[in-house]
Amino acid sequence: MAHQLNGLFPQSLLKAFSVLIFIILLKDVCNGQPQLIGPSQVLVARAGDDVILPCHLEPAYDVSAMTLEWTRSSLEPRFVYVSRGSQELEKLKNPSFKGRTSVFVDELKNGNISLKISKVKSDDTGTYRCYVPVLEKEAFVELVVASVAATSPVISLSGIDKNSYTL
Repeated sequence: MAHQLNGLFPQSLLKAFSVLIFIILLKDVCNGQPQLIGPSQVLVARAGDDVILPCHLEPAYDVSAMTLEWTRSSLEPRFVYVSRGSQELEKLKNPSFKGRTSVFVDELKNGNISLKISKVKSDDTGTYRCYVPVLEKEAFVELVVASVAATSPVISLSGIDKNSYTL
């Protein structure tokens, strides 16, 4: 009998531990807490183009009255975009982004916090953080800005004697 108890105890303990881990991992979903979702891959943009850094809450959650932050830790000041109650706080924004960033205000009620950066520059390359402080939710978006020359390859046939080929 003692042998059976010893054999069952670790298995039941393992099951209980597995259930506990499962509950911990899913607690936000079970509590109905939205999750902040960003892209799973690096975004690539050409210098001079506009780019949208995707970020949204699932399930949809109205954030129009909340503080929203887009930051890049390698900047000082770090704010790329910050708003409170749908009002952008320009004075907190890094000067290199003044007049170049915006969110889709009409989409905030649907949890869309995507950031549009106009006329991207190579200096805009980096990892951006989308953050909703009251929900304590964050997502990261990595952006790589390629120069126009890097995205427009030129093929050259230099060194080939065109007279040596006959049709």
